[in-house]
This record gives sequence, C-alpha cells and structure tokens, in this order.
Amino acid sequence: MTQGKPLDGVRVLVPRGGSWGDLVAKTLRERGATPVIAPLIDFAHTGEQDKLEAALERLEAGEFDWITATSATVVDVLAHHNAVIPKRTQVAVVGETTAAAFEAAGYQVSRTPSPGNNTARGLLEEWPEIAEEGTLRVLTLRSSIAKPVLTGGLIERKHDVTQVVAFRTIGVPASAWVREDVASGRINALLVTSETIAREVHEQFPELPQDTVVACIGTQTQIVAEQLGLHVDVVAETLTTQSLIDAVVSVTEPNEDEMD
Repeated sequence: MTQGKPLDGVRVLVPRGGSWGDLVAKTLRERGATPVIAPLIDFAHTGEQDKLEAALERLEAGEFDWITATSATVVDVLAHHNAVIPKRTQVAVVGETTAAAFEAAGYQVSRTPSPGNNTARGLLEEWPEIAEEGTLRVLTLRSSIAKPVLTGGLIERKHDVTQVVAFRTIGVPASAWVREDVASGRINALLVTSETIAREVHEQFPELPQDTVVACIGTQTQIVAEQLGLHVDVVAETLTTQSLIDAVVSVTEPNEDEMD
C-alpha cells in the first residue's frame, strides 16, 4: 500500500500572506496538507512616510552598506514602494519568519542570529562586521511598536544609522467563511507565528474548538498565547518554518500503536 504524506487531509490556517505565506503554503502542500492563507495582520503607514520614501531612494542608490529588519512585514513595505535592495547592500534580520520572507522575495540574508539567540540583542552579539574598525552605513526599518534595540546598539558602536518607523501593524478581519471553518473545526490546525498573531487569533476566533491544533513558533509567543487563554498544543523546537510544520506533524500524524 502506498504510504501517505504526514499531513494528508489536514487543513492548516496560515495567518500571514505575502512571500512568507506562499512559502509556508508550498511547504504544507508538500507534506500533504491543505493550506488556508488567511492574513490576520497587515501594515499601515506611519507619520514617517516622507522619511521612509527618502530612505528607500537612498537605498536603491546604493548608499547603505546594510539594511536591517525585525519583521517580515518589511518585505511587504519594500514591495509596496517598488523598492529594490541593491546587491552591494547586505541584509541582517531577526526572526526566521523575517529571514524566510526576505529569501522568498529573492534577497540573500547575510546575518541572522542563531536559533537559540534569535533576538535583536542576539544579532548585535553575533554580527562580526559591526565589531570591526570603520563606520558602516545602516538603514534600520522597524514597526511603530518595536523597540529600537538594533538602532541603539549600532549607534553605540559608532555606526552611521538611518532609522525609520516604516509601518504600524493592524489587524485584518478574517472572512466570514474562514471564521465559520475555524468555529466548526474544519480548520484542523492554526499556525501562531508571533505575539501579534496570537492576539488576533484570540480576538477573532473566540469559539476555537479544543481539538484544533494550535502550534506556536517560539517560547515567547507560547507565553503570550497562553496568557490570552489559547490552548497551545505544540511549540516548534527551533524558530524555523520547517520546525513549526514538523511540530504540527508531531501532534496530527496517527500513532502506529493505535493502528490496526
């Protein structure tokens, strides 16, 4: 008998769109799942729109040695403005979701902290170029709620930093049919990829069935999700998309001891 794929018949809600959502959906299909892309967050402009546009013009002109990001949404902002990172400008990011989004958009990520230290401070500790002599020109793009940890650390190290609050994150209501599918249990698993996503899941799906698998990426996301009252079934062992999907597999695949 032909061996089935580990997630055959499993419908998984992917809570982000864009290049990252497409990448996760592709990976899920390869494992046999049916992905349901339902973005629960999007971005909106901030009061620094003029500053952002000027910085992106400088970016395309090759004025920056590095660009940093701590959110996958930065990729969406670049795409919205039709901005392109030139080859001479290297990319440093925090978070596997962020790295995956940049790579899915065709950009090579040069620096990201190790999985066990995947924070802004971790990046500062594991970024060898910023400890060398000389001043680097760095563009840091962040959300309105993110703390300027990278910006502060780079300035302390005497680098030339252009900081822009590039976006603010807003919730996006799921469609009526997605809400109905979640409430009825036709969605078998939910991917919770950030604290913000955890809050949107809590607010938008108040009648989440107990047998719907809630899979979190990262301990901090798990803590916030549980504080909100979500039942977390599994947490990815590492901050990677593959680990998150493996976590879903671990709690959905049939137990061979229970099979005939």
